[in-house]
Amino acid sequence: MAIDFEEEALINLARKDPVAFGQLYERYIERIYNYVYFRTGNVNDAEDLTARVFFKAMTKIGTYRHMGLPFSAWLYRIAHNLVANYHRDNARKREISLEGETQTQFLGMPDHSEINYHKKQEIDRMMKLISDLPKVRQELIILKFIDKMSNVEIGKILHKSEGAVKSMYHRTLLELREKLKLEEL
Repeated sequence: MAIDFEEEALINLARKDPVAFGQLYERYIERIYNYVYFRTGNVNDAEDLTARVFFKAMTKIGTYRHMGLPFSAWLYRIAHNLVANYHRDNARKREISLEGETQTQFLGMPDHSEINYHKKQEIDRMMKLISDLPKVRQELIILKFIDKMSNVEIGKILHKSEGAVKSMYHRTLLELREKLKLEEL
């Protein structure tokens, strides 16, 4: 992968200039938020953790060293660690989220959109299957389908070769297909 000299210059400038860090923030906020959201499943926690990722990155950017990996890999590593801590800290707490409920459901009025209902059921079903996967495979699915990264980019973030990513991706899809078939029986 070619070195992105523009990004490297921006990183060096961001070490001294918060405005330059703001440009890095704008470049990566959506991708990091999506990653965190799909690992937590909660908008408020995702917003909080994403803010922490960028705060930590801003305070530690002086220690960042370009080692042939994209800057995003460093941000994803920070996000991964914060999400892992989040899950560890909340392992004993059980929260019931009402975010997914519509206001009309709270008012006792039916939601007349049967198509949306079935779509939501399918999404919930897939999210359940994905959440049952090992953490590294969950990350793979998020990076591939949510962040739309290439196998090379995913490999750099997960510290795996492109071939290993392809193999893990193939095995993951086969496993999900089998689980779907078993559910349909």
